[in-house]
Order: sequence, then C-alpha cells, then structure tokens
Amino acid sequence: MKYWIVLFSVLLFSCQQKKEVVIAESQPNILLIVADDLGFSDIGPFGSEIQTPVLGRMAKEGMLFSNYYVLPNCSPTRSSLLTGNDNHVAGLGIMSEMDYPALHRQRLPGYSGALSKQVVTIPELLRGNNYHTYMVGKWHLGEEEGENPYDRGFEETFILGTGGGSHYRDGKPLAPPQHMEYSRNGVEVELPADFYSTHNYTDSLIRFIDKNKGDGKPFFGYLSYTAVHDPLHAPKEYIDKYKGKFDFGWDSLYTLRLNNLKALGIVQPDIKPWKNPAIPAWNSLPKEVQQQYARDMEVYAAMVDYMDMCIGRVFDYLKREGMYDNTLIIFMSDNGANGAVTETYPGNEDGRYLASFNNALDNRGLPGSYIVQGPGWAQASSAPFRFFKLFTSEGGIRAPLIIKMPGTMKHAGQWNKSLVHVTDIMPTLLELTGTQYPSEFSGHKIHPIIGQSVAQILHGDVEEIQTDRGIGYEMFEMKAYIQGKWKILRLPVPMGTGDWELFNLEKDPGETTDLSTQHPDIKNRMIEAWQEYARQNDIYDHQGHYDSLYRRSFN
Repeated sequence: MKYWIVLFSVLLFSCQQKKEVVIAESQPNILLIVADDLGFSDIGPFGSEIQTPVLGRMAKEGMLFSNYYVLPNCSPTRSSLLTGNDNHVAGLGIMSEMDYPALHRQRLPGYSGALSKQVVTIPELLRGNNYHTYMVGKWHLGEEEGENPYDRGFEETFILGTGGGSHYRDGKPLAPPQHMEYSRNGVEVELPADFYSTHNYTDSLIRFIDKNKGDGKPFFGYLSYTAVHDPLHAPKEYIDKYKGKFDFGWDSLYTLRLNNLKALGIVQPDIKPWKNPAIPAWNSLPKEVQQQYARDMEVYAAMVDYMDMCIGRVFDYLKREGMYDNTLIIFMSDNGANGAVTETYPGNEDGRYLASFNNALDNRGLPGSYIVQGPGWAQASSAPFRFFKLFTSEGGIRAPLIIKMPGTMKHAGQWNKSLVHVTDIMPTLLELTGTQYPSEFSGHKIHPIIGQSVAQILHGDVEEIQTDRGIGYEMFEMKAYIQGKWKILRLPVPMGTGDWELFNLEKDPGETTDLSTQHPDIKNRMIEAWQEYARQNDIYDHQGHYDSLYRRSFN
C-alpha cells in the first residue's frame, strides 16, 4: 500500500511539476558545497591541472569570484558561513581540539570552541521559512548536548562531528587525543564496510533530497566534504590516473599554477610572488623522498578529482528530477591549502601513533596509511600568496568561490573581482529566499548580522558593490585587517616580524613588500580600525599562548 501511495504522489508531482517550479521561483533550492582545505588554484576553473570537469561546467553557468575571503581555519570559517557573523561572536575564536589552558581559564564566550547561542544559523531561519534543511559531512562546531547540527536547524543529518581523520571506515583520528564519531540525526551510527567519506556523504544528501522531493517545499542542502583534509585517501583507480603527473616537483607546479592564474587574469603579469624560505628546492631532495612526495600529490589530486565526480552525481540527480534549473549552487573552500605536517597535531609529537600506519610507497593514500599534502605542495596550491592554511596572510584566507543562480545568469562564466567575505553568504541567501533576520531567536537575543548581500552582483544589476567596510582577523595570534586595497598583517615570530606590516593588495597580493615606512598614516589608521574591530567582537589579545604550537610547526 505504501508503495502505491508513493508512486501516486510521484506521478501527481510530475504532472504538476511546471506549476511547482513557478511557485518556487521566489524560494529556490539551495546547494551549498564546501571543500575542506582546498587550495586557491586546486580546481580547473582557477588554474589547476587536476581534472574537475563538473566544476568547470558549473563555472561556465555561474560566476567566479577571485577576491573571496574566508577564515584561516576550518571551524572558524564554518561558524561565519552559517551565521553571517564574526567567528568570535559565533564562539569560534578558538578551535575545540586545541588545548590552551590559560585561555580556557578566561571563560570567554568568543573562545568556547562551539557555536554560540547569540547567533542564528541559515538552516534555523530557512526551516522557519518553509525549507527542508539537510546536512552531510563535516560539522566541527560543537559536540556537546545541543551543539549537533540536528539541534541547530537541520532536519536530516549524517555528519562527522569532529575536524577530520580517516576517510575510510577504520575511524582513525588525526592524533590520539582526538576521536571520530559519525551521527545520523544526533545518534551515533556504525559505518558500512566500504565507507569512503566523499562517496557516502554524496549518497546521503541525494537520499535526503529524494525523500521529500514531491511535497513542493524547497530544500537547503549543506554538502560539507572532508576532502581534501588530511590524511589523504582516495580510491586506487583515481590515484592511478595521476601516476607520474607530479614527478616534476612542487617548484615546477608553483610556476605552472602562477602562470595559469596570470593567463586567467586573476593576478597581474608583473606580480612579485612570495617564496616560502622554509621549503627546500625540489631538486635538492633525494630521489626516494621525491617519489614519496610525488605520490602524496597524486593522492591529493585524486581526492579532488573524485570529489568533482561526486558533485556531478548530485547535479545529475537534480537534473533528472527537474530541480537543477531552480537550484542556487555555491561551491567554496573553507580556507587555504593545508601545509601542516603530521607531527604538528597535538599527540603526534613522539611518533608512536604515526608509526602504526603503513606508508609504504604503493600503499600511500590507501587504507591504513596516513599522509599529508605538506608545505611544499600546499605552497604551490597557494601561489602567488604568502603561506597557506592557519595564517591570516593571503594564502590562508583567499579561497575559490563559484556561484550559480537558478536559470541562466546574465554574466555566466565571468570573473568578478569584488571583495566578498564568507559572512556575505548568509545575507545573500536570506535576500534571495525572502527570509527575515531576527533580533531574537529561540529565547536568545541575536547579534546583528555583519555580512552584506551580494545578490545584486548575482542578478547582474551591478558589477561591484561599493563599500568601505573593513574585515578583521584574529586567530592563534595571527592578526589582519583589510580595507579597500590596503591590508595590515601581524604574524608572530618566526613566521613574521611580530609587528604590524602594511601591504597594497592591488599591486602586491603576495605580501612581499612592507609599506609601513612609506605610509605610516595609513598603517596607524588601519591599526586603530583593527582595535575597534577587536572591541566590537570581544577579542582577547592572548599573546604568548601559542608559542609551543609555533615551535613544533616551524623549528
């Protein structure tokens, strides 16, 4: 009986589909896709040699943004993405898996490591505006009672609560103090024997959408991949596609990516790229070391390629069901490429846990291995920018962004150089869906949204939204402030000078030339602006708390 009811509903919906689409135009479906630790130039539309045909086609239908800013780490970006607020206001001025006793003793709300109650999420608001809300993949915004995404507006979830770990069923975390737990609607679940994160996340999202596809309500789907976060894992047939492709080394890849970005017009032809002094020249490495590193990048490319294929599976499903043309699609990365090495994760210092993995050349990337992209390849993925993930320099906070509106876009396939920030995603979605932002939600006073809608750009009404707003950063003592073409940056020793530096991003996106002495008035004005940003967002200046982290990472 249930079968016939479902069949009748599907047939009825098919007959009424045209009517439903007309009704839904003011409330499009939304598919928000976030890649984890994907570098700025790691997909084809942004200059990569890695095969990403699905994202390439999406870029031709949508708009590409070359000046998109996120936070330098995973959970802070996700907190701002889902709330339209600064990561400190959202509670993620610190990452929950990192231990900073002196800071924890302060009991500061902005450094709780979990999503705050003084912010409201996109799914919480859209669910109240007739949307289905689904999430699959990485959450990383709290694991205690009431902090699961099922408690923060998502009606269907299949998620990894923590920041990362094995992409296979074995559940091995990044380091011994951490853990991996998958849950379905807030309840822990066992994984199937053939589990691979990217594949199973995709399956789950399609099932969630399919479950309610005939009821006339639009959906918000948050597809939060853990690819390409380390440890690097990929199906063997995808790794084999890239065999030998990176034997030329990271110096050559850096040059290749930089030239591709120049050809795309993303960076100027005469740009002065930043060179990372801590990365050895490829030709100085022993042959066997080169082979291992080349294999690691082959696995990384395979992960990107496989993710692109899975995104295509979602698109194909939406097209088959007649939903694609009424779906707003956003693709982005949460921060720059990950240059960390395995020993930097707390708990891995003594090497005992790492010794339990089989990292033989022919097993790298397969079950039982633990490899990373590492600083050499990550810097190539970040060319021409300074550093990568963790840093508030451009390599850590500039990310790829593609947005495809429902139907045909006026400026399809074009680049937009407007400064767009991750906090702009929420107000854009609220405007496009006719959803109001509240001053109170669920008995809590809600912090005003700070992001700005870019709907006018997406509609093609304007080429750029003129604004003099500033964007502030503070994470692990890394500080920055951007306003217009100017940026001040403070990186602790030994990554930087420990003092504020001033850069003109229009002429020097690689942050190679400090202009502090030439423009002291601009520098001082920007420092005052950062201090006001810190006051408004309850930022605690905890200098010295991360010294041990930096010693492990850079000594």
